[in-house]
Amino acid sequence: MLYESEFLQRLEAGLRGALPNWGLPEDAAVRLLAISENATYLVEDTATKRRQVIRVQRPDYHSVAEIESELSWILALRESGLVSAPAPIPTVDGRLLCSFADGDRVRHVAAFEWMPGSEPDAAGDLAEWYRVLGQINARLHQHSRSWVKPEGFVRKVWDFDTIIGPLAHWGDWRQALGLDAHGRDVLERTQALLRAQTAAYGTDAQRFGLVHCDMRPANLLVHGDRLSVIDFDDCGLSWYAYDFAACVSFLEEDPRIPDFLAAWLDGYRSVAELPREDEDAIPMLLMLRRMQLTAWIASHAETPTAQSMGEDYTRGTVALAERYLSAYAEKDPR
Repeated sequence: MLYESEFLQRLEAGLRGALPNWGLPEDAAVRLLAISENATYLVEDTATKRRQVIRVQRPDYHSVAEIESELSWILALRESGLVSAPAPIPTVDGRLLCSFADGDRVRHVAAFEWMPGSEPDAAGDLAEWYRVLGQINARLHQHSRSWVKPEGFVRKVWDFDTIIGPLAHWGDWRQALGLDAHGRDVLERTQALLRAQTAAYGTDAQRFGLVHCDMRPANLLVHGDRLSVIDFDDCGLSWYAYDFAACVSFLEEDPRIPDFLAAWLDGYRSVAELPREDEDAIPMLLMLRRMQLTAWIASHAETPTAQSMGEDYTRGTVALAERYLSAYAEKDPR
């Protein structure tokens, strides 16, 4: 497994060697915050109490150009004042990205300012935060449509082919944990329907552009009345309405989803127009995301999130797909 204990010890040793790039001592306090695509650490200089968050990139996922492009968008968003997000921190010589050797691999590292806050309380009035999130999404999408990207900007494309199709970035859903023959048949038919539906929906520039793609509660920070967005690591070119599907990642079976959607739509439309055809596409995008996450769990089995989901998530995906087929598949005319 990628993130077993021995590997994490080696990773922390490499990270400590990189800390002087930001003027931090190698004996700073280092605490692992999260493991997902990447390993993210909180680093504190105990002498000065200076804190920052450092992200060690997962190997063989993003290129240097892709990471630098992500950081350039965050800087542009912060400059615009449209979103609260942690600032990338340059090294002492002005770079936004550095690296260290990990055996025969190179590990890329980015640093961000530490921001106070915590994930929205799942047991609280989560719908109200989805209303705020809808406003944030609308502002991000407005910025995306108008921003002149710098030369060399490149991010992954998240369309049917790269989400659950033949070029899927997160692996094949057919490898899902515990998927049986019945489940595979259901998901094969669902994939075929989604392929046709997404092709009909299209990728017109007004509905497809640069989006965050992962504003789920784990990537939000609540501090008082402020909602900040972290972790732009999956940002890329996709449907704007796909941002809502990503906002409810791993919550697709929550009975509050209609309330979350209503609040998100209300917040979004308080800032910008959202055409009815884009709202109508959201169930399709939710199903697409659910199948993508089912593949992610199988291909990222070493992560705590995947381990907490297991085969139950696959069974839930099949159940959702059966309901989706019942609601949206064309009836057999025979």
